[in-house]
Amino acid sequence: MSDKTDLSAPLSSNAAQGGADAAATPHEPLLVRATWAARALAVSTGLLYFLAFPGIDVWPLGFVTWVPLLVAMRGRSVWGQTRLAWLSGFTMTFVGFYWMLGMLETFSGFPKALCALFMALLALYQGGRIGLFGYLYARSVSLGWWRGPCFALAFAASELAYPLLFPWYFGAVVHQLPALTQLAEVGSPIAVGLVIALTSYVLAELFFAWRQRRPLPWRMLAMQAALLALAAGYGGVRLQEIDRQVARAPKGRVGLVQANMGLMEKRRDRDEGLRRHLALSRELQAQGPLDLIVWSETSVAGGVYEDQAEAVYRQLFTEQLRVPVLFGALLVRDVADARGRTLFNSALMSDGNGHLTGRYDKHALLAFGEYLPLGSTFPVLYEWSPNTGAFTPGDRLDALPLGPHALSAHICYEDVLPGFVNDLVRASNADLLVNITNDAWYGDTTQPWIHLALSTFRAIEHRRFFVRSTNSGVSAFIDPAGRVLAHTQTFQQAALSQEVAYLKLGKTPYELYGDIPWWICSALIAGLCFRPRRARISPGDAAVNPAAAS
Repeated sequence: MSDKTDLSAPLSSNAAQGGADAAATPHEPLLVRATWAARALAVSTGLLYFLAFPGIDVWPLGFVTWVPLLVAMRGRSVWGQTRLAWLSGFTMTFVGFYWMLGMLETFSGFPKALCALFMALLALYQGGRIGLFGYLYARSVSLGWWRGPCFALAFAASELAYPLLFPWYFGAVVHQLPALTQLAEVGSPIAVGLVIALTSYVLAELFFAWRQRRPLPWRMLAMQAALLALAAGYGGVRLQEIDRQVARAPKGRVGLVQANMGLMEKRRDRDEGLRRHLALSRELQAQGPLDLIVWSETSVAGGVYEDQAEAVYRQLFTEQLRVPVLFGALLVRDVADARGRTLFNSALMSDGNGHLTGRYDKHALLAFGEYLPLGSTFPVLYEWSPNTGAFTPGDRLDALPLGPHALSAHICYEDVLPGFVNDLVRASNADLLVNITNDAWYGDTTQPWIHLALSTFRAIEHRRFFVRSTNSGVSAFIDPAGRVLAHTQTFQQAALSQEVAYLKLGKTPYELYGDIPWWICSALIAGLCFRPRRARISPGDAAVNPAAAS
């Protein structure tokens, strides 16, 4: 194959394009002949994705992120396009999830070289989300369906249906632009990301038309500009409405504590962890009355049998504080199987008298961190990975009481799962969202900031105030429009308090319908991948009438 890159007009035959990877569907011109150039463009999309994403936050790049990949894909075989899309996903994940290497070393106990291999394999798997997009888009277009709708449907399906160990959504690239993020109450971050990604699609189509000397699709550009304006206009109106409703709602003051205990220090020096939490809590109480103090995930280290929890925690601290506290705990239950006992990563609520009034056990456990897949079936796996937890998921979604109000608690990465939090809020009907997290295992990297940015969409989807208390940062107060009102820095001790509003504004569209519209989109694009729209056009016809292939 020639190494010369050609972005010129359609070729006269597929043979001239060279190579199996360049075996385009008959009616499509191959715009990038050299395989190395196509791969470089695919890698560029992965890097743009990384740079636009939270943590780096060069958000304007989000509007052009998909352009290089779409240029590289044009005219190649379905599998050639799929491979390029997967390469983009692998690049984005391997670079963006660099913190995974340290996490795997800490929790698996494996050598660095083996952890690097696992990281590469995990990035290959996670990158499959973009690979799925590439396949669905390429396959449906190859059967004659319209490019624009196929792009939109494939994007939505890949964001929804591909299972991820560490979830993320493209819409997070604009988490700092409240006017654009308000669409999350209609369709989660998928709706936000789709509006942004369509800009890349339109820009790519402008490029194709220019290179092929076709009339530029100004109407398409105008429609996308109108879509962005409509999304921003909707966001502006909703922001004003939410602010008015917050002003009228009953208020309270909530404090959060960030004790900044080291990952292993929490286990080695439990007394120091409790001392820090109590000292910081008293600092908050000295500033004025509080409705609630929130401590982080497993803030009270050490396992306690669940039937002894109230007596133990009352003696340790809840009776001393004289204010409701939501805190993270490790509860233990004996079981009659090979494990001997099972553990629960729990959030416990105490009232002003120190009595425990509610409990939530984490449902969405983190593989290789909190449990090993198949570990309950083959307990020997835990001997091979001694630093991995052996937890059992919870089975209840009840609200936790807070005087006349109620809060919906979730733990760690559950706050980046739109569908799960939607089920939680619908079951609890709480008027405040609270997350407790420990991100110390990722180190002082971009991950805690990514986690915060992804979580802000839960406030928008449910129009509640959202309180996040983390062990090492980033702890934050988020308003119902997804704006971060106050936050801590990473790896610092801190105590913050903030006035919050207790809100029940009626169900948002996302609460009512959840991901059903996106599942319909996924089913539709899957169907288009197996049903041709029309007979394929010959290369000669495409050269005469390029518009027929678009």
